[in-house]
Amino acid sequence: MADQSSAHFTPDGRPVEAQLADLRVRIDVVDQQLLNLLNERAKLAQAVGEVKKMDGSPVFRPDREAQVIDRVKNCNPGPILGDSVAPIWREIMSACRSLEARQRVAFLGPIGTFSEQATLNYFGSSIEPIACPSIDEVFRATSARSSDFGVVPVENSTEGVVARSLDLLLQSPLTIVGETSLLVTHNLLRKEPSRDDIKVVCAHPQALAQCQNWLSQNLPDAERRAVSSNAEGARLAGQDNSIAALASERAATQYALHVVQRAVQDEAHNRTRFVVVTHVDGHTPASPTGHDCTSLIISVDNRPGAVHDMLVPLKRHGVSMTRFESRPARSGQWEYVFFIDLAGHPAQDNVAAALDELRAQCSFFKVLGSYPLDVH
Repeated sequence: MADQSSAHFTPDGRPVEAQLADLRVRIDVVDQQLLNLLNERAKLAQAVGEVKKMDGSPVFRPDREAQVIDRVKNCNPGPILGDSVAPIWREIMSACRSLEARQRVAFLGPIGTFSEQATLNYFGSSIEPIACPSIDEVFRATSARSSDFGVVPVENSTEGVVARSLDLLLQSPLTIVGETSLLVTHNLLRKEPSRDDIKVVCAHPQALAQCQNWLSQNLPDAERRAVSSNAEGARLAGQDNSIAALASERAATQYALHVVQRAVQDEAHNRTRFVVVTHVDGHTPASPTGHDCTSLIISVDNRPGAVHDMLVPLKRHGVSMTRFESRPARSGQWEYVFFIDLAGHPAQDNVAAALDELRAQCSFFKVLGSYPLDVH
């Protein structure tokens, strides 16, 4: 018989172990109820899919999923935090969506990159992931429709724009349908558990730049070798004891590496923004959600005051510009194009009016897409 004198009791006099056993039984009951409800939701999603087939509607609607997440967050009575609700519902919707069709999504690979993590954060895990060796290949696969969507980085809070992504957005037939941002933590990974005798640090050029101060102070003699992705650096580190990588913990697990030092990026709040692209043909424009972004590429004639005049319609109609970047137009004539993000959706009267006036002033005008902002 157990020693009653050493047992722990709840305020109502019951043994703690008995109370825990009761609570666990109740949790098991709720888990079964949740599973039943999830399958009921999945059957409804299948019915929606059958209706969509009748009018050719797309399987994945980022605007609709953003509205669903907004609603459940606003209706959440707690104690689960709103930021925890969003990823739960993304996985639920991903599992239900896969019953209609498993979405093929291209990203900068190999497995273990931040691009893969951004892809899973946005689409959920019930997809067919396509790891590509370069950003160019992500665009090629999506343009050729061997993938339904592509996920590419466009800017980093420390190092600025990802120039190659912007150049390919100008040239490709793809449209932006969504965005997601990721807190990027670079870890020093290696086969050995120490920093001794590291000769080379491999990573994507952006990661090397984001960690340059730490590397200068802690590994000043190590060669910094740029590779196609951080996960590729981790793969190389897994083959050579003299090589270390800057990559995610997921990459460490994937390539059986030690995390020698965590969070070696120079800025603690280092974030990368990714956009989700798809082929413009067959794409159904997103409906406004109330927190949208419209991305443009424009060019104006080279004349005094042209850039100032370009901004006047935005001010006149009260449209906020949230990003403004210039890139060479690659025409050989020292011409430039401007990448602009506007707060709002063309379905809003003031945004539509501003876009109409702006288009009339431009020698080149391309709407890259209107899509829900990443507020989750």
